[in-house]
Order: sequence, then C-alpha cells, then structure tokens
Amino acid sequence: MENGYVILGIIALLFLSMYGYSYLSVFREKMVQKNEQKKQMEKEELRRQRRLKNQEIIDERVKAFNKRKEEIQHELMLLEKMKAKQKVS
Repeated sequence: MENGYVILGIIALLFLSMYGYSYLSVFREKMVQKNEQKKQMEKEELRRQRRLKNQEIIDERVKAFNKRKEEIQHELMLLEKMKAKQKVS
C-alpha cells in the first residue's frame, strides 16, 4: 500500500508538472504582450509630448506673426492719418 501512495504521488507530480509546463508558455506570452503594450504606451506618450511641444512652437510663431501684423496695420493707419493731414494742409 505504501508503494501505491508513492506511485500516486509521482503521477500527481507528473500531471502538475505538465500543467505548469503548458501554463508557462501562456504566462510568457502574456508577459511579452504586456511589455509590448507598455512600450506602445510609452511611444504614444512621447508622440503626444512632441505634438504638444510643436504646437506650442507654432502658437508662439502665430502670436509673433499676429503681433507684427497689428504693428504694421497701426503704422499704416498712422501713415494714412499723416497723409490726410498733409492733404488738408
């Protein structure tokens, strides 16, 4: 009877090791997928930060352009007023 328990234990150990071996590949696959997803998220975050930085640069350029445009319009208006004064005089 004692040998029967040993044999039963060996068979149980065999089935457990087979289950563990088969689950190991699934576990590795999940880990690889999780790592790939993490890398993808990091890439997307970097892309998003680059887009925000580029948008800030574009906004600054547009702001400078609009400011210069207003200055030019103001100067033109002053020139028109001076021209009108010279005409009247």
